[in-house]
Amino acid sequence: MEVKTLVLGPMGNCTYIVRQKSEAVVIDPSWDMNEIEKNLNGLKVAAVFFTHGHFDHVKDVEPFLRKLSVKAFIEENDVVLSGLPRDILQPFEGDSKIKAGGFDMEILHTPGHSEGSVCIKIGNNLFTGDTLFPGACGRVDLPHSNPRKMRHSLYRLSSLQEDTNVYSGHGYGDNGEADTTIGKEKESNIYMRNAVKDYKKGA
Repeated sequence: MEVKTLVLGPMGNCTYIVRQKSEAVVIDPSWDMNEIEKNLNGLKVAAVFFTHGHFDHVKDVEPFLRKLSVKAFIEENDVVLSGLPRDILQPFEGDSKIKAGGFDMEILHTPGHSEGSVCIKIGNNLFTGDTLFPGACGRVDLPHSNPRKMRHSLYRLSSLQEDTNVYSGHGYGDNGEADTTIGKEKESNIYMRNAVKDYKKGA
């Protein structure tokens, strides 16, 4: 399995192309569809996912989805937030297991940054959108955000295997990094560490 990271648009959004043989899953396609199509290089798109519905993660995607004749998976709570027409979306609710082509995806519902935020696990790779960044977490001062739910989501992610590869929605880490591991975040991410501490105390 190969993961390709495309950093696109003025907000440094990360679009991910996950390749397996002649198929691909595309996560958070946004901003520059020509660049995304160029990097697909003829791969068959088995599925498209949004980690959440904020505009910078869905911008300009409608023509791309219609051209591919594929619908994008999104958690039901973020359908309206995305502003996209329902006929190009494939909503699901909460934790889910989704199979598309040769891919098996485990979806973890991780509200906090938005009500419909999810993390997408493919093999040992976890695509966290704006839930978890290297050394940080997503904003919780926006409409539809919830600090308490974010704390629970970070605690939940901390229970994953420490060698799980994390690919986040923006390069907000040191030196613009977007990738990390659960183990590194449990050790050095103050937001995750505090979430774990609070839940251990029963707070």
